[in-house]
Amino acid sequence: MLKRFTVTITALSLIFTMLFFSGCSNSDPEKNMKADTERDELIMAIGSEPDGGFDPTTGWGRYGSPLFQSTILKRDSDMKIVNDLATDYTVSNDGLEWTVNLRRDVRFSDGKPLTAEDVVFTYETTAKSASVVDLNILKSVMALDEYTVKFTLKNPQSTFINILVNTGIVPKHAYGSDYSQKPLGSGPFKFVQWDKGQQLIVEANPEYYGKKPFFKKITFLYLSEEAAFAAAQAGEVDVAAIVPSYAGQKVTGMKLQAVESVDNRGILFPYVKPGEKTKDGYPIGNEVTSDIAIRKAINFYVDRSSLVDGILNGYGSPAYSVCDKMPWWNPDTVIKDADEAGAKQILSEGGWKDPNGDGTLEKGALKAEFNLIYPSGDQIRQSLAIAVADRVKSIGIKINVEGKSWDDMEKLMYSNAIMFGWGSQDPIEMYNLYSSKYRGVDYYNSGFYMNPKVDEYLNKAMSSISEADALQYWKKAQWDGSTGFGTNGDAPWAWLVNLDHLYLVKEKLNIGKQKIHPHGHGWPLTDNIEEWHWEN
Repeated sequence: MLKRFTVTITALSLIFTMLFFSGCSNSDPEKNMKADTERDELIMAIGSEPDGGFDPTTGWGRYGSPLFQSTILKRDSDMKIVNDLATDYTVSNDGLEWTVNLRRDVRFSDGKPLTAEDVVFTYETTAKSASVVDLNILKSVMALDEYTVKFTLKNPQSTFINILVNTGIVPKHAYGSDYSQKPLGSGPFKFVQWDKGQQLIVEANPEYYGKKPFFKKITFLYLSEEAAFAAAQAGEVDVAAIVPSYAGQKVTGMKLQAVESVDNRGILFPYVKPGEKTKDGYPIGNEVTSDIAIRKAINFYVDRSSLVDGILNGYGSPAYSVCDKMPWWNPDTVIKDADEAGAKQILSEGGWKDPNGDGTLEKGALKAEFNLIYPSGDQIRQSLAIAVADRVKSIGIKINVEGKSWDDMEKLMYSNAIMFGWGSQDPIEMYNLYSSKYRGVDYYNSGFYMNPKVDEYLNKAMSSISEADALQYWKKAQWDGSTGFGTNGDAPWAWLVNLDHLYLVKEKLNIGKQKIHPHGHGWPLTDNIEEWHWEN
């Protein structure tokens, strides 16, 4: 998980300018509809501006299509891995050597051919960047010939395939210090202009080897959620990403499209008792949330369906894990929601009583009370936190809800419950969140969760030769019938909801079959951009 990109609002001036010059462009919706289907340009406001620019070697494209660049492999709309730059690949019996054969008809947008040397350069540059792209597993990468690449790993790792899916290839001949600001690649679109804080303009790449995009030019506007909705109402954008609170409002000439996602929200509980500190001196552990009865009771008593209906206006789904509906998800993590009797029984058997009759349970001298912190300014996380706190009062648990800055949360997240958001199309996220290896590492396992059996399953999943072989271990780590990190196991998290990604889309615009979206960074909607077209 990364901190959410800052959504710039200076582009409001751009919208106001557009509205001023557009005059009464929307006075005749039927006429505009006809005009729309004749256009080969799009204007979209579908997400925030990437702080680091458009360089895959430092993370661009991890949460959606890199747009300008191609990847060796990709996932189709059914989440199956298919070829992109690759024509095929093989993995050695020991899982250490991955040999990839490349297409011979690929050119960058400047007309230069893409070869194995570009792949080698990309991965070596990525490894040196020490960025969010973790290539520690990579021992070497070499070109066997002009169109064959061999990756050698230090150890077998099933999730390496997702690095081949997510990492866009950059050109060795045109890569420099300003590459992130002026990217060049072999993807379906090429970079034209970036006015920071306002817009990005791209055009179809005439050298693209895949299906030629219908649209020749796309302008991405960097707008706040309010400004994007206003632009949609004014008819000045073809696609706008919106929040659930706007979803019920009809916009002339546009349809609402809700895309299923694994973009989840959940509560991380400090798993261990207090007493230790991080290397930076921040306290670790929480006396209340380290009690499994508290964690499990909350998991059983929260009403996830009501959270979806009340806070997301129905545009979402209950969440029970970090990877619901992904191929590696174990559906046995689903439990009965809103089970008051079950939650009270768990607490009673755990030794929690209310001797004073004041409504808050106690266990000896300890009260069932703790803080739940959310990033201030995030209305959905705030609403979820307040709703959960209100809900669990009736079973005797008192949660104090606080909004804090990310800087403050980095100091508090080891000893307080945190409302986090995750969701990836890569199972390595599961490993990072639950492996004892990642206790206290960045935003990952900040609750210091550890279960030796879970570690065993996670390590077996990681060291499997293929993703298919790893699936059984990912699922057992969640719940094997007797233990696991799932809701019915150790429950170090209370996962609450998966958000639908909501878009207002022009009536006649077909955006193809969308796969389940990851967490909301980047522009996952554009992953199939070459399929978009007007319908008659």
